[in-house]
Amino acid sequence: MEVIGDLPRELFLKILLRLPVESLMRCKCVCKYWYALISNPKFIELHLRYNCNNNVCVLLKRCLLTCLGERENILSLVCSNGFSFVNLDVDLSLYKKEPCLQLLGHCDGIICLSNYRDDIVLCNPATRESMVLPESSLPCYSPRSNLIPQTSALGFGYDAKTHHCKVVRIVSYWEERSGSDLPQHSRVEVYSLATGSWKEIDIQVPAHVWYSPCFETYFNGAFHWYAIDNNRNEVILSFHMGNEAFQVIPMPNALSLYDYSICRSLFVWKGCIALVVYPRKGTKKSFEIYVMKEYGVRESWTNIMTIGPLMKVEMPLAFWKNDEILMEGSDGLVVSYNLNTQELKDLPIYGVPKSFATLVYVNSLVSVKGGNQILDEGNNTGENVPTPVTLYFVFLLQIIRTGCLLLLHFSGLAICSFRRFE
Repeated sequence: MEVIGDLPRELFLKILLRLPVESLMRCKCVCKYWYALISNPKFIELHLRYNCNNNVCVLLKRCLLTCLGERENILSLVCSNGFSFVNLDVDLSLYKKEPCLQLLGHCDGIICLSNYRDDIVLCNPATRESMVLPESSLPCYSPRSNLIPQTSALGFGYDAKTHHCKVVRIVSYWEERSGSDLPQHSRVEVYSLATGSWKEIDIQVPAHVWYSPCFETYFNGAFHWYAIDNNRNEVILSFHMGNEAFQVIPMPNALSLYDYSICRSLFVWKGCIALVVYPRKGTKKSFEIYVMKEYGVRESWTNIMTIGPLMKVEMPLAFWKNDEILMEGSDGLVVSYNLNTQELKDLPIYGVPKSFATLVYVNSLVSVKGGNQILDEGNNTGENVPTPVTLYFVFLLQIIRTGCLLLLHFSGLAICSFRRFE
């Protein structure tokens, strides 16, 4: 059995796999051996798999007001242990004060950000690595002078065939001063981290993407949008990242026709697509939950339950730990609703009302540049291997850091409680 210092290699790896990304980034500076080990794509894959099974969080985007009254975007992680949260130190200089910043999706620890007008950014919040995607391959003009191009949809997800992430973009062309709320035609392009470039795909878009709060979702290898077909029926439009093909998924029978007074939000819950339907306005709202038990089959939609009516709750944000739903309150406070106990609990997370967006998220070492350098196995000889004393001090620093975070968290809770008491 290979040993590292006085530790068996397997035990050493198990210890490293349990460290958060921030600590692993520091460990890469200890010696060449640790740098090579932590940079190894196989280690990155094992670390990602461990976090997917043990450390799933909710990534929360919200706006806070500065002392000058300006809105500023901030990213936070909400963790399952006592609903603790920590603000992420991520460089959002491109979108820091963008009021329409959208979280487009999450894939292996990488998130996609855009305002639908300018650049599209891929970012790993854990490693603080980011990349602006190259310019679109589609021309910014239309062959017909009376048509105006506009990005109508963006999606981000994982292609199981190439084992890389992809971004899909739908550009719709609208007739100037026509008065129609549907575009004349649309074009589609895909960016792949495998190639590092955009390509246009020759495919017809079978429905027109419309906005609905907290709807855009990646699931089952495909990205999903709320859409309206040519017959004005509500549908779910999906784009499969591997096949690069669209699919129209019908809504439940009770929701086939568009109704502006009703909102719809889409989530993944217990391995299925879950649709939450609720009123757009009102101080007291009920939330109906439909689950599609067989993917793509309209008859499999089942009305599981109705939540509420609840006072001063605006909309759902994310399903959490199978029996919890994070929701936005009408006063900009995040609340958690337990499906089993029907208990509504305030969380010490505030923001500008209607500025919230969420993603189910895991920390990872995966690079936004689409790959990691493969190790030269000949270099894994044990040279410059740290001693157990070094390992001990690394973990001691980690324990001290965790204690400081817990102290800050409980201090924040006390301050929030004091302010609310006042």
